[in-house]
Amino acid sequence: MDPLAGMDDSTTDDEGASQTTEDDPQVPENAQQNRQASSAPAPAVASTPAAVNGVQSGSANGSGGGGGSHVQPPPVPGSARNRPNYELRHTLRGHTQSTSAVKFSPDGALLASCAADNVVKIWSPLTGELIRNLAGHTKGLSDVAWSTDGVYLASASDDTTVRIWNVDTGLTTKHLRGHSSFVFCVNYNTASNLLVSGGCEGDVKIWNVAKGKCMKTLHAHLDYVTAVHFNRDATLIVSCSLDGLIRIWNTSSGQCLKTLAEGHDAVCQHVQFSPNSKYILSTAHDSAIRLWDYHTSRCLKTYVGHRNERFCIAACFSVTGGKYIVSGSEDDRVYIWDLQSREVVQVLEGHGGVVVAVATHPQQNMIASGSIEPDLAIRIWVDRGPAA
Repeated sequence: MDPLAGMDDSTTDDEGASQTTEDDPQVPENAQQNRQASSAPAPAVASTPAAVNGVQSGSANGSGGGGGSHVQPPPVPGSARNRPNYELRHTLRGHTQSTSAVKFSPDGALLASCAADNVVKIWSPLTGELIRNLAGHTKGLSDVAWSTDGVYLASASDDTTVRIWNVDTGLTTKHLRGHSSFVFCVNYNTASNLLVSGGCEGDVKIWNVAKGKCMKTLHAHLDYVTAVHFNRDATLIVSCSLDGLIRIWNTSSGQCLKTLAEGHDAVCQHVQFSPNSKYILSTAHDSAIRLWDYHTSRCLKTYVGHRNERFCIAACFSVTGGKYIVSGSEDDRVYIWDLQSREVVQVLEGHGGVVVAVATHPQQNMIASGSIEPDLAIRIWVDRGPAA
């Protein structure tokens, strides 16, 4: 059954694609395919990427003037659909420097976070308790990613390495070396036999997990690679960079199949495939989130209302209840949009710093969000159901 059946058809937002889309995003009910995608490159102090979420968009080469850089105003509120009703459930404290990523395990029983303090923390999102620390990196971390079975966690660090951890034992099982600069982002494929990582030298590396060896290096971008993500069957990789480009790669051949440009004032800093792999979601420094049909290079929808001009801020899909887009913001809030109507349906307040990291639970209506200094907190939000 199509979870979006009965929802209104809507028009595209891009000036170059102004006709009605007959093929609006159909997000499948199985949201677990998407859980590895919500990575948010890290912030903190300003010269190393675990602290680079403060990289200014002006430092990148904003290339091209592709469709999608024109931002339309948000739709007028008035949807009759049920709105989400999230409230704060837990506040998790323990990181001593800015949080960079939060990720739920595929079964939702655990939450991993990483920060510029060199440590990965494993939490219970249900109780808010700290379960263990994963220590071994010698510099700050920018990203983490779970294997599909939830046994392993990969972490990307400014120490130029990726570590694979056994989460139960807290021990490093593989130490992947090969990047020549800070590693900014990492993700598993669904089979979890491959990892993809992006570095600040502009390279994307594909790793054989079992051997702990780099299979292929793609000289992908001219600036920091800030996000990488496999599609559902791992035949494609999407990457984005502060060079202003989004690129789609053939995993086997390493060939670049397509390049999308957000525009000069819309430097992309996070990208991921939709759960059904038909679309990609991107965030940019023009305070806009875009949903693309990458087959046609058309921007289908633009989500605005939050603020994102300086930091690398992640967005993600939420498909456990209604179909939503969730993002952090530089006004210290979490924003939730209706995926189809583009309306802001709830704003979550409580953080005392820029919210750079968000993740959605694979089965429950639960959101995790993480913020930078001075807040240094991770917050767990739970949907209470329709408001009285």
